[in-house]
Amino acid sequence: MVVLCLGVLACGHAATYDPALGSLVRQSAEGTLLGPGDVFEVRIYREPDLSGVFQVAPDGTVDFPLLGNLRIEGLTSSQAAATLRGRLADGLLRDPFVTVQVKEFQSKRIYILGQVERPGTFRYEEGMSVVQAVTLAGGFTKTSRPNSTVVTRIVSGAEVRSEVPVEDISRGRQKNFYLRPGDIVFVPESIL
Repeated sequence: MVVLCLGVLACGHAATYDPALGSLVRQSAEGTLLGPGDVFEVRIYREPDLSGVFQVAPDGTVDFPLLGNLRIEGLTSSQAAATLRGRLADGLLRDPFVTVQVKEFQSKRIYILGQVERPGTFRYEEGMSVVQAVTLAGGFTKTSRPNSTVVTRIVSGAEVRSEVPVEDISRGRQKNFYLRPGDIVFVPESIL
């Protein structure tokens, strides 16, 4: 779950491993864009009637009280909060304090294939690690090679494949590996 804000609150950043760079980098938690099906909560200080949970419609909009249809698709949570704040401040509320908290990224998926108990497509969650993803897929099969897991992601329009030592990560011997929407996790079969 990601909390992003507009106003006096400070928003945090999460460290993530970028296989294309081969190092830990600082990545803003607000980097994930909203898309159709995503669910988010809007809170407006001292305005409970305007606060609530909303879902982005298939056309990328949301019907917001007093404002009508607003285009939300392609915005980060902080950009959505800024849009709402700007529209509400335009003659409706004096200096509104708006926060947007993403509840579910329905539009973002990861794919887990190979030697896991339940391969398939899974909903991406902000800050999801490769260990969490494998757990969602039921864990490794008896014939898997966890330390040879391959994550494929698109970086600047090109596919980048990185071998990720998932068993070593789960035992604390390697740094965690964080996934991004669209990543493909492949767990190969052991050769015996």
